[in-house]
Amino acid sequence: MSGLEQLYQQIILDHSKHPHGVGLEVGEETSHQRNPVCGDEITLALRWDAAGERIESVAWEGAGCSISQASASLLATLAQESVDEGASWTTAELTALIDEFREALRSRGAIPLDEERFGDAAALSGVSKFVARVKCAMLAWVAAEDLLQRRP
Repeated sequence: MSGLEQLYQQIILDHSKHPHGVGLEVGEETSHQRNPVCGDEITLALRWDAAGERIESVAWEGAGCSISQASASLLATLAQESVDEGASWTTAELTALIDEFREALRSRGAIPLDEERFGDAAALSGVSKFVARVKCAMLAWVAAEDLLQRRP
C-alpha cells in the first residue's frame, strides 16, 4: 500500500470514528437515503443562510459502514471549509461538486477526485475501484442532491 493510500485510509477511518456535522434539528427539511444492498442509511439536511442563497452547513445522522459515515462527515467538513474561506456554496456550486464526485466514483479509478477541490474528501477516490462501495460513498451526496432538487 502506497503512502497516499495509507493516508486516505486513515482519513476515512478518522471520519468514521469521529464524524463531523452530526446532528439534525427538529423541523429541518431532510433527505433520507438508504442503500438497499448493505442497509447503510443517511438522513441529511442543508442549512442555508438567511437569504436562502448559500449553504451554511451540512448536518446529518446515519448508520452504516465506515465509508458511508466518512463520506457524510467529509461532505460536512468540505461545506464548513467553504464557509470558513468565505466561499460558501450556492445551489449551482454544490450541484457541480456532486456531479464531479459522482463522475469520479463511477470511473472505476480512472478519474481521481481533485484534492484542491475536494480536500480530504479526495480520500474517497479509492472507493471507485470497488463498485459495491460506490453507493455507500454516494449516499450523503445523493441526499444533498435530492434536497437541492426540491428547492423552489
